[in-house]
Amino acid sequence: MATKVIMPKQGLLMTEGHITKWLISEGDQVIQDEPLFEMETDKLTITIDSPASGVLLKIISAAGETVPVTETIAVIGEAGEDISGLLAELSDSGEVSEQPETPSASSEEETVRVQESSTAGGRFFITPRAKMRAGENNIDYTKLTGTGPEGLVTEADVLSAVANKVKTTPVAAKIIAEENLSAQDISGSGVGGRIMKRDVADAGRVAASDAPPAFSFADQEQLIPFSGMRKVISERMMQSLQGSAQANNRIKVDMSEAINLRTKMKETGVKVSYNDILIRVVTAALREYPYLNGSVVEEGIVLKNYVNMGLAVSVPNGLLVPNIKNAERLTLKEIAEKSADLIEKTLNGSLSQEEYSNGTFTISNLGMFDIDEFTAIINPPESGILGVGKIEKTPVVIDDEIVIKPMMTLSLTYDHRIVDGALAAQFLQYIKKLLANPYLLI
Repeated sequence: MATKVIMPKQGLLMTEGHITKWLISEGDQVIQDEPLFEMETDKLTITIDSPASGVLLKIISAAGETVPVTETIAVIGEAGEDISGLLAELSDSGEVSEQPETPSASSEEETVRVQESSTAGGRFFITPRAKMRAGENNIDYTKLTGTGPEGLVTEADVLSAVANKVKTTPVAAKIIAEENLSAQDISGSGVGGRIMKRDVADAGRVAASDAPPAFSFADQEQLIPFSGMRKVISERMMQSLQGSAQANNRIKVDMSEAINLRTKMKETGVKVSYNDILIRVVTAALREYPYLNGSVVEEGIVLKNYVNMGLAVSVPNGLLVPNIKNAERLTLKEIAEKSADLIEKTLNGSLSQEEYSNGTFTISNLGMFDIDEFTAIINPPESGILGVGKIEKTPVVIDDEIVIKPMMTLSLTYDHRIVDGALAAQFLQYIKKLLANPYLLI
């Protein structure tokens, strides 16, 4: 019996996944729990294993497609197995689009005429996104020859048809489709009146008054498209700065006792980092100053009686912020263990979406990069983030005498809509006090 391969839901917040690569070709043998395809969520690229052994009979969603979770993307079965009934069932449910009763074309001139698909049995397969693009551009997709598996019409096929229909470059066609524009209203400057990317911008369709003009690349310049993760980071940082009133307070703290604590714990076989100590200290401070652990919603302010402490971790393609759930319930030793586990998962790409969702506060440490202090941007919908600088021997005045102390600068960025400057200052003072006597928090 055939097995449906579905787009897996890799977290409570995940709604769709982007297929980046099929690791097995259609018609090849697959083994259960062996890698089948690679997918990209909003922040992670992960490998998904096959749910069954057999033959990959049909790839429904090609690489490059974005598919809603739980939607069927492929079928596995026995060699030669008839899956026409299953495909028809999927088509009826909308997971695989078939030829419509009435093609969407108002006139012969408005319809792209290319070689008709030779799909057996009258069945015509098209990906959901390709069908959407066809409808947006008044393309009769039943006349397209698909380049996907077994003639599957993909989004790229539709965009190519749009480009040919109105003499448009593929890049310009993609922009026109994404922005819901009309190519008929744009004059082309290319050969034979072909619409170029710059024409879309020059027409004022893409480059609105607040958008940058089309960029012209010099010989020694390179465009690096936003990856899934980089794009999400960009959007969230802009959302953070535009959606909150961010302010910043800083304080220098003496790390002498924290260093002593770390040394003594190491002597007993317990390894903790300065970040682990800070997590324990900041968690305690958040319990005393809950507005720093809150968030703003349309109805008001949400105060949380739990602390999900986020750790900013640098990865090759950007930044991930896994969080320690219910950090207020953990000892320093347990925090160290959980932190190490999350960091390892982040670096090897095995982090689940739940492990980087629903954070309430974040710590970002750049001390290991020899940074004295910096201003971090809040990770929405949180209301605060603590930037941690390096520990450095510094001359300080104590009782009118100059002494050398291991000092560190803490930089608190907070949402001024719910946290006033005085409250933020008290929060930092409380952290400073706890770091002077961290033994109470073991």
